[in-house]
Amino acid sequence: MEDKNRPHLDIDFFENLTGEIPSAPAKSVDDIGQRVRKIREEKGLSLEELSRLTGFKVPFLSSIEKDEAQPQLGTVIKLSKALDSAFGRLVSGVGDKLYSITRKNERRTISRSTSHEGKKQLYIYKSLAPDVKGRHMEALVVQLEEDPEKEISVHEGEEFIFVLDGVVELGIGEETFELEPGDSAYYLSTTPHHIAAKSGKSTILAVLYEG
Repeated sequence: MEDKNRPHLDIDFFENLTGEIPSAPAKSVDDIGQRVRKIREEKGLSLEELSRLTGFKVPFLSSIEKDEAQPQLGTVIKLSKALDSAFGRLVSGVGDKLYSITRKNERRTISRSTSHEGKKQLYIYKSLAPDVKGRHMEALVVQLEEDPEKEISVHEGEEFIFVLDGVVELGIGEETFELEPGDSAYYLSTTPHHIAAKSGKSTILAVLYEG
């Protein structure tokens, strides 16, 4: 007979997936700005032209390229569209393999994200499959921080998130949800959305399809 007091989901199963994500060396978190600048220059675009293509202001784009601000993934997706570049190339570089096996101690911290002013860290991203060539999805373990500003993201694609640790506040359109470990959500990224830790920090598995 099933024990009614037993939790529906054995959270201990996820114990090794969660925990503090250590700060990465500067190079691993600065690459996005360098990649944006390199691809922009390869295409002969000025910051003003990239601003017109994305709707982002020139000072913000300049701060990204100088690594003074680290963009959210939604911002990176918009930049990849404007630059006709694969989203994965900007996020974690160009892969050269047909498949990827990533051990838990081999996850690479590929980026962090700050508020638009670059003053507050909001996310730390660890890639789970950066080496696959021509990929259209990014699988990430993401450590979320609190975000009192509730910065909204809107971009092309689709997203699936699964909460591993802590409580996550997810806003989709006009609705707000609190997600606990074991909860998940799937939504179109074209819907205005916001995701952050409700308090302290939380960790999610995120799969993004750039569309």
